[in-house]
Amino acid sequence: MIDSHCHLNHDDFFADPKKYIDAAMRVGVSAFLVVGYDLKSSLRAIELSKRFDNVYAAIGIHPTDIKSRGEGDLKQIEALLDQPKVIACGEIGLDYYWDKDEAMRREQRACFIEQIEMANRHRKPIIVHTRDAAFHTHDLLVHNPPIYGGIMHCYSGSAEMVDEYASLGLYISLGGPVTFLNAKTPKEVAKSIALDRLLIETDAPYLAPHPLRGQRNETKNLRLICEEIARLRGCSFDEVDRATTANFEKLFGLHK
Repeated sequence: MIDSHCHLNHDDFFADPKKYIDAAMRVGVSAFLVVGYDLKSSLRAIELSKRFDNVYAAIGIHPTDIKSRGEGDLKQIEALLDQPKVIACGEIGLDYYWDKDEAMRREQRACFIEQIEMANRHRKPIIVHTRDAAFHTHDLLVHNPPIYGGIMHCYSGSAEMVDEYASLGLYISLGGPVTFLNAKTPKEVAKSIALDRLLIETDAPYLAPHPLRGQRNETKNLRLICEEIARLRGCSFDEVDRATTANFEKLFGLHK
């Protein structure tokens, strides 16, 4: 299994990341994409990628962190996109849940476009966060296509939209919510999505899967997510594991 989105750069883990990496590896997690959300966390992601052979980094500015960014933060992030183990620009996107002000939403859209263009210049896929902004997220991606594809992180959209995102070269990543007992839509996506477009993630320390919902999430819980997707699809755990691992390696050019 590969955790395609986790935050080992978060304060909850960063003091002793090896503890959490080792715990995850004991249950079959082989690699980790540590995702930044501002300059500090992006630098931490790069640091972890240098320390651990099976850790990769994604760097970028999250939509809710735009207002607190420094004047030169985006330029610094772009300058780091060609670091050897930086494999994506993210997480980037739109979040209208927290930002209700229309001026701030316009700034989010402008920053999203700017970071897609950065990713395209540096031949990187993108990691997309979207919350309460489905229309603008899709519209913006259509008109500013990510040339090297990317991931719809912790996908919460409809099963019907999966093919729309796939046509843009994007993979669909499912996390803890697919295990929630009342999560109708993620379960529909898990059952219907083509295996060659699927990825799995924890988003640790957020969104712990059932039966750990409400607790701090850890990367070792990726196994619970993979097991639930296999159950929903009526296939083996190994089939989901093999497919999602191959998809990650294909997207990021990591074939051995």
